Amino acid sequence: MPNQVDLNCDMGESYGAWRMGNDEEVMPHISSANIACGFHGGDPLTMARTVQKAREYGVACGAHPSFPDLVGFGRRNLDVTPEQARTDVLYQIGALSGFCRRFGVALQHVKPHGQLNNLAMTNRPLADAIIAAIRDFDPNLIVVAYGGELARAAQAQGMRVAYEVFADREYNPDGTLVSRRVPGAVITDDGRVIDRAVRMVREGQVTAVDGTRLTLPVHTVCIHGDTPGAARLVAKLREAFRHAEIAVTAMDNIVK
Repeated sequence: MPNQVDLNCDMGESYGAWRMGNDEEVMPHISSANIACGFHGGDPLTMARTVQKAREYGVACGAHPSFPDLVGFGRRNLDVTPEQARTDVLYQIGALSGFCRRFGVALQHVKPHGQLNNLAMTNRPLADAIIAAIRDFDPNLIVVAYGGELARAAQAQGMRVAYEVFADREYNPDGTLVSRRVPGAVITDDGRVIDRAVRMVREGQVTAVDGTRLTLPVHTVCIHGDTPGAARLVAKLREAFRHAEIAVTAMDNIVK
């Protein structure tokens, strides 16, 4: 039974006068932050503040690149070429790394956001483009993936992969996430989310909507910062991991 796991959250997604998530309340309870880089959310000031807050709490920082889709919050399919995807991802990693450098924080990982992430599960040219961008910047960065072609593309290039599970999302039998457009795709019951998370880590399995048991390594559990009551939920989850004798630590301590 695994005795350690990373707990990550998407953060820094506010921009201008628009606010998303409860970063201030969530940050003390996580071990890794996926920080928006301006394409689906975030702006320079928000990025700076998020990295600074992560340093304050000892939370590892990662880039959360997206399709260039502020209006759709990165959750729409965009028809981009592999070269466009590669340059967009590289641009965003570079942007966040500037703020990490300012505050003396190491960049730990890259986790694609929204539909960029979902499409890379099954689209190998897109997955290869994302991995190429990450390697362009730093081949030692950890790639966060929930399986599929993105994980395979990273492994083919000898890169470290942190396998991610979503305790608050339903899964299809093929390992992809159920579309947010489907009622019930996002699980909002705290007890169910916590129970699923602990079982995912202990068993290395995820249960799909049809009851199929999907087996995969579990290195990091994602809690979405825009889920209602996210701060309360993540605090409860930390406590549940403590009772289950599962230590929460940054993914760099887990994935070698």
